[in-house]
Amino acid sequence: MMLIDRLQSLRREASLFGGHCMAVKRSSSEADNGKVAGISGEAVKAATGKSWEQWCRLLDKAGAKSLPHKEIAQLIHEKHGLSGWWSQMVTVGYEQARGRREMNMSCRGDFQGSVSRTINAPVGTLYAAWKDARLRRAWLGSQSFTVRKATENKSLRITWPDETHVEVNFYAKAPDKSQVAVQHGKLAKASDVARVKKLWTAALNKLKSQTEERVTGS
Repeated sequence: MMLIDRLQSLRREASLFGGHCMAVKRSSSEADNGKVAGISGEAVKAATGKSWEQWCRLLDKAGAKSLPHKEIAQLIHEKHGLSGWWSQMVTVGYEQARGRREMNMSCRGDFQGSVSRTINAPVGTLYAAWKDARLRRAWLGSQSFTVRKATENKSLRITWPDETHVEVNFYAKAPDKSQVAVQHGKLAKASDVARVKKLWTAALNKLKSQTEERVTGS
């Protein structure tokens, strides 16, 4: 009980300094063998060219331990050429591995869940499947929400009915292949993450199958 009480005390203290919560530290090798920021070591290496262990060592050497979240992400983007989304994911993974945040905790202190899918369709087709209400109903149902900002073929910023936030980013991988990445944030509890991941996993799987069937005409 004393250990639990101490961890709770540390979390309360950390919340006074920008919302960051302490977490039990994991070594870079442990991070490399498992998932960090919801992404396996194999997946992050395939996408970025470096494993979690390599990112942790590289960022330690660059002095990232003492940098705020925004500056770490900017460093990764500018010096290593990662996209904005991957810069954020690597930053979150690094902060988790170094004990600076709990699993699925954002830099604001709330929680978030992310799901992505690569779909064999042009990015414009994928964007339209989100933006067009008729097409969207086919895979998301009659779920209502408010679009705060839309950038064609790039992103959507959405307010969900419960006032949580959904960020949708679109990436062209090839003329006939694109990726959609959904991040559902402003979640109040860690337990909310599993719920939204289940929601978006099912929705994006349906979007993928329907879009690819429509594109191929099968």
